[in-house]
Amino acid sequence: MSRVSNTAASARRKPLNDRLSSPYIQANRPQLSPVAERRRSFSALERTASRPSKTRRQLNAGNSVQGDDTATSRTTAPIYPVILSGGSGTRLWPLSRSMYPKQFIRFFAEQDCSFLGATLRRLPCSEGFEAPILLCNKDHRFLIKEELEEAGLEPKAVVLEPVARNTAAAIAVAALVTSREDANAIITVMPSDHVITDPQTFSDRILAASKIAATERLVLLGIAPTEPHTGYGYIEKGETLEGHEDAFAVDAFCEKPDSETAQAYLETGHHFWNSGIFVLHAKSFLKELKRLSPQSLSAARASLEAAQMDLGNLLLDKDAFSEAPNVSIDYAVMEHTDLAAMLPLDVGWNDVGSWSSLWNLAPRDEARNYANCDAVIEDSQGCYIHSERALVSTIGVKDLVIVDTPDALLVADRSRAQDVSSVVKRLKEQGRKEQDQHIRNFRPWGYFETLSLSDRFQVKKLHVKPGAKLSMQMHHHRSEHWIVVQGTGKVVIGDMEKLVRENESVYIFATQWHRLENPGKVPLELIEVQIGTYLGEDDIIRTDDIYHREADETK
Repeated sequence: MSRVSNTAASARRKPLNDRLSSPYIQANRPQLSPVAERRRSFSALERTASRPSKTRRQLNAGNSVQGDDTATSRTTAPIYPVILSGGSGTRLWPLSRSMYPKQFIRFFAEQDCSFLGATLRRLPCSEGFEAPILLCNKDHRFLIKEELEEAGLEPKAVVLEPVARNTAAAIAVAALVTSREDANAIITVMPSDHVITDPQTFSDRILAASKIAATERLVLLGIAPTEPHTGYGYIEKGETLEGHEDAFAVDAFCEKPDSETAQAYLETGHHFWNSGIFVLHAKSFLKELKRLSPQSLSAARASLEAAQMDLGNLLLDKDAFSEAPNVSIDYAVMEHTDLAAMLPLDVGWNDVGSWSSLWNLAPRDEARNYANCDAVIEDSQGCYIHSERALVSTIGVKDLVIVDTPDALLVADRSRAQDVSSVVKRLKEQGRKEQDQHIRNFRPWGYFETLSLSDRFQVKKLHVKPGAKLSMQMHHHRSEHWIVVQGTGKVVIGDMEKLVRENESVYIFATQWHRLENPGKVPLELIEVQIGTYLGEDDIIRTDDIYHREADETK
């Protein structure tokens, strides 16, 4: 049977309820509001420790979750959402890349916010939680800022990691920040790229876990397995915790199993998937970390004490943070502590760890296919199809992942979706840019997109946001010709300053200092033609950069 599919277009013609058939999409429709840029030093953050925040007063005022006779009583300790956004999402390549990973991507045509955007809205201040603390890769700080503005949130802090050191050191930094503000602080540690389809139950379970954490337990949320999954770690539950009939001690942490072992775990009913979501008493966690992984704690503390402010963000000291072992919280603490506890979680959780996971979340057709692009599908079943540039046609195929981007194409058996990271590893070993960046490169002022590239010339489209401006800069080896196609640009070349309007152009010789600014209220778009003997992004010298980027930030 032959069928023409264009899910993105046809969704717009369907009734609203049909368009929102995916549980993920139903659960994560945002309410947007503007927010001012955060400007607060870390010392100011510490000085607020003696002043209860508005949300803290709300927390102390309430006794239970409204509207539920069996609701969990609220702990009087403040609960800080801690969002870990340092991952690169290699198993979702080629859409997810190290400079634009999966937590920032909208994978579905009907998806109103990114995975990070949904996580930011998951534990709102209106329900008594504190403002979130985010820990992220320094390279992603401007993407984080845009997500916060779109969500209408002012965070407690945005902490920038200068190097990747896994979760133990990152969580230690968050625990240090919150325990300085309140000795009884509870932190809820969440990855930024998971899906929760029942946010209200999730909020209730976090409150239940916080009561357990207030007794100085280290609580991990476990997911009852629905299949013999070999891509997750497992937790073996122990005895029921006294005073908490639905919480358990942890008997063992189990590595990702083979299929036979995973089937046995499923049948016993004693094993749960490790969700990577933790609810911790901050000071208790720091005590255990000091006992079990003292180098992680000392590096986190030293990097925090020597941290610098960067446009309202807290940039950890690179030398100090680099001394932290590259280990997860599981290896550093949870597998060795006697304080571990597990609380079951049933909220439609998905870690979105592979293309197969995305296929499970997607609103599929009657043949179990999902296509968010222009596609002609004939006699094909169980496929995930994504294209950003061209029509995709399939004939007689089954259970394939097809992801087409302007510079990379992935075709994989859906059952082998976990193996995509091995391709990314090979690309990285070969020094290929396709594992790191898209053709469209995002910058704090907007983005540029490579349209054509040869040995001696390169053509780009530049998109500059209203009010944004590039650094004052100079190139040694290339000249540039700018043609404005939308909006009005304010251009500085040497001592000259002029406005360049649509269908007008300017020419910049090599070694001339120059700057581009968008003074208008609509996006500025222009075509840039580079000509020279070397066209690499590292041929740039910046001065007067309002975004405070370092000289080597040319990725």
